[in-house]
Amino acid sequence: MPKPGHAADADALDRLEEKVKQLVALVGRQRAEQARMAEELQKVTQELEATRARLQELDGTAAEAASLVKERDIIRAASAPCWNSSRASTCSVRP
Repeated sequence: MPKPGHAADADALDRLEEKVKQLVALVGRQRAEQARMAEELQKVTQELEATRARLQELDGTAAEAASLVKERDIIRAASAPCWNSSRASTCSVRP
């Protein structure tokens, strides 16, 4: 005949075993999630670096465009008297 305390101990051990199994499964899921998040972080980091490079390229393009606009305005200002003159052929514009 089984001892009265033995059944309670077996039930407690069964519950403990189930909890340990659940914890092991949880740790496995957490590790898989961590690996997935590390991959996602690497991907986003690469995208961020590509975006930063593109932004630097665009900044250079914007500076070049601003320089060209300034140069155009200087040329327009210098050539305005010629266009306003009725004798454009006699206009002598020097930079």
